[in-house]
Amino acid sequence: MPDLDLDFAPAHELAALVRSRKLSPVHLMERSLARIEALNPTLNAFVEVDAEGALAQARALESRLADGDEVGPLAGLPLGVKDLENAAGFVTTKGSRLYRDNRVDFDDAHVARLRAAGAIIVGKTNTPEFGHIPFTDNELFGATLNPWNVERTPGGSSGGSSAALASGMVPLATASDGGGSIRIPACYTGLYGLKPSQGRTPIAPRPMPTWLSISCYGPLTRCVHDAAVYLDVIAGPHPEDPESLPPPGVSYADTLDEPLPRLRIAFNETLGVTRVQRDVLREVRAAVEAFADMGHEVEENHDEIPEMGGWWARVSAFQSLGQEWDNFSTRHDEFTARYIRQLDRALEVGPSDFQEFLRRRGQLVSWTARLFERYDLLLTPTLPTEAFAPAGPIPREIEGEQANAIAFTYPFNFTGHPAASVPAGLTDAGLPCGLQIVAPRHRDDLVLRASRAYEQARPFPPLPREVRVG
Repeated sequence: MPDLDLDFAPAHELAALVRSRKLSPVHLMERSLARIEALNPTLNAFVEVDAEGALAQARALESRLADGDEVGPLAGLPLGVKDLENAAGFVTTKGSRLYRDNRVDFDDAHVARLRAAGAIIVGKTNTPEFGHIPFTDNELFGATLNPWNVERTPGGSSGGSSAALASGMVPLATASDGGGSIRIPACYTGLYGLKPSQGRTPIAPRPMPTWLSISCYGPLTRCVHDAAVYLDVIAGPHPEDPESLPPPGVSYADTLDEPLPRLRIAFNETLGVTRVQRDVLREVRAAVEAFADMGHEVEENHDEIPEMGGWWARVSAFQSLGQEWDNFSTRHDEFTARYIRQLDRALEVGPSDFQEFLRRRGQLVSWTARLFERYDLLLTPTLPTEAFAPAGPIPREIEGEQANAIAFTYPFNFTGHPAASVPAGLTDAGLPCGLQIVAPRHRDDLVLRASRAYEQARPFPPLPREVRVG
């Protein structure tokens, strides 16, 4: 393997080498742990690492390989698990002081499936408190930094995972998305991120299931093929998630390179709700042109979506308050001031707020239904800006005009559509920006195939091999 860069090689290639015994899982794990030791003090991607346990599992896997055992499609891959998700033996802090000692003895369903497929958990990756903001910073562990430029955020809420992947610490990491938390960090760190159709991946077990039905687990990877393999592993129903979908009936990896028919594609550069940074839009337009060059019919679309961001914030705050009510009433001061403000606002939510939220969500669902009667795909910028400072603030203005920093991502959490971010290019500051690809509900296969075709036509910018300062 003289030409293979073990720190940045695609995860599926590394796993294939492990399965064929051309790459020792112990050597791969040692490389991963060495890179974490070297880079994590700067980037703060991991908040807990179990090096001894990970190496022991890698040695056990090597013995199984020697015995000829089947070891799964993710054999030997070092895995980071986002700190909103549960992995047996690790603390799930949710980025909050309230849960600093919350060591769990079980895996979430998708984590268990990743383990069963051969992945080895190295540790937990950083997240903002309860994942409620689009950058990764909390009072328990501090801010995570972007390997493209340590003066910028890697996004959130899966920012620890994105920083670990983009810097070559691990080839695989988990991520979740309730308003853009996979696609935002993918965009800001030059990765591929897919929010699957709602229900495609199970969320279980949970003592208090959410009722907004907007969050899901999905792949955040360095290439599209890795995402397809990842989704093949974690997709499918679970008895403790009543909203989980039946098996997809297709292997996303096996069908990834099937030729696309000529597609009807809509491109909407603002959705009518935000300005876009000029150099971001330049790169996004070039990315859209790649689809036209592939022979697809691309049409400018100027629809304005129903804006529901403020109503979403109010209603989701009420859900959060219900989930944390016991802590809110007894350990109030252990929340951060930022999160307290959100929970306090929830006390003012009334029936009229719910009515307006539900009305706007219904309008948004109807808009997407009409759109996909005319088009096979929708393209937008993933985000209107490049990455901002690690501790915020979130940009509210672009070139003198009002902007919504996550205007393009959260609508499709409320409609349930699969949506991916592919790298679109680099801004004038040398930072990644992204193109979002949205498909009809349950057409995760189409998003992946379109993403793969785009990746082949317009290869992603190479990730920085060294952490960049300034």
